[in-house]
Amino acid sequence: MSFVQNFPFFSIILCLLCAVVTFVAGDRWGRRLTVALLSVSIVLQGCVLWFCAHNNISYAYMMGHFPAPWGNEIMAGVLEPLMALVFSVVMLLSVLGGMRHIEHDIGDGSRALYWVMVDLTLVSLLALCYTNDIFTGYVFIEICTIASCGILCARESGRTLLASMRYMVFSLVGSGLFFIGVVYLYSVTGQLLFPQLLETVGAVWQNGAYRPAVTIAVGLISTGLAIKSGLFPFHTWLPEAHSQASVASSCILSGVIVKGYAFLLIKIIYRAIGPAVYYATGVQNILLVLGLGGMVICSVSAIRARHLKVMVAYSSAAQIGYIFMGIGMGTQVGMLAAILQVINHALTKSMLFLSAVQLSDASQRHMDFPHLRGAGHRDPAAGILFTAGALSMVGVPLFAGFIPKLYFAQEAFSLGWQRWPVLLALVASTVLNVLYFLYTAVLIWLPQEEGCTCRRIKAHWDEKLPAFVLLALGLAMGIHSAPLTALLRQGFALFSRY
Repeated sequence: MSFVQNFPFFSIILCLLCAVVTFVAGDRWGRRLTVALLSVSIVLQGCVLWFCAHNNISYAYMMGHFPAPWGNEIMAGVLEPLMALVFSVVMLLSVLGGMRHIEHDIGDGSRALYWVMVDLTLVSLLALCYTNDIFTGYVFIEICTIASCGILCARESGRTLLASMRYMVFSLVGSGLFFIGVVYLYSVTGQLLFPQLLETVGAVWQNGAYRPAVTIAVGLISTGLAIKSGLFPFHTWLPEAHSQASVASSCILSGVIVKGYAFLLIKIIYRAIGPAVYYATGVQNILLVLGLGGMVICSVSAIRARHLKVMVAYSSAAQIGYIFMGIGMGTQVGMLAAILQVINHALTKSMLFLSAVQLSDASQRHMDFPHLRGAGHRDPAAGILFTAGALSMVGVPLFAGFIPKLYFAQEAFSLGWQRWPVLLALVASTVLNVLYFLYTAVLIWLPQEEGCTCRRIKAHWDEKLPAFVLLALGLAMGIHSAPLTALLRQGFALFSRY
């Protein structure tokens, strides 16, 4: 085994060790350790991605050298390190871009614990990307739930605490349904590792005796992960949670955490259940309908919002609908478009939250739309960033958001009864995106009203540079998406081969 093949395991262990050290080290050193950890994680995931893509391999890493069913495994191909790399990059840029607000929003006594929660969030996301065991996936789902609640409620205010409690309740319901689904699946198959599950579920489905039990298990697992991802109509916790958190927490919650659950569902479909069995259960049709509903209804809610971060949060719920629509299409191209949407949304939504808070700073910390008028003139860099993010969310060519919408639309024509609902939802959602995103983008560039006391502020380039890096990555994806698409196709080929 090549030394590079140990990097996924090293990444997970390093995150756990760093969380313990950070708890003891305190705020100053905890911040440095967390930034260093995220930077090292980017390097490690990049090395694994290059190794797997260059050699076109997917390999299992057996921890402790114990075979199934006693041992535990992690799995790395192309998609796993790619998603782990995206999550690490977005988390690092979110933390750097929101550093000044972390120091302002979170008390001195809580910041050390905040960095511990960020470390635990990273380790849980890496584990969800690499796990080859469905029960280990459940364990790290729970760790991610606790850590994400920690980074949410670290901002000390009554509304933040209420949002954290609501988020915890929904998350626990989702975790509980996922766990019950795992128990159902284990009772039928007696397996927990993905390869053995894939083989046994296929045999059981062919036999026909336990098809209702498998269908229930698949439905519970899918519903649990859908709730935790904030899919409509389980999204009601999302706007308040994302709008009340400190900006770095909002970026992490919206940009990576909900995407980690969606990616785990895709892994389970391909490597634990099997696409043929999963689509035979009909669960994907429910996900498709809920995804289409979320794209339209959450966009309508975004139009009605009167608070900038609430609007961006509702937009996140609508964009999550795109991801589950892709999963529900029941085709590999639909899955590929869903992964492209995950990457696009992780990059663009984090940039939008960072620029939204910067526009608020230029408007005496107001987030309501009347006070934001002219904010682009008071902070031109933030105005450019928000406008670019709005264009990407609408799906304007040359921006990252155009690529997944193009794939969704093309693949819709190959569908059966789903064709027209998908196309109509794409059109309706795009029109609604134009109404609230471009309205806001125009508003911030209008001349400010007479008598407004807001003045142009000094640019903090240490927090704007990470947002511009996110913009550059999004533009690279939008202008030259072929390498990324080729990587995804290679990754799905390895998924199917294993």
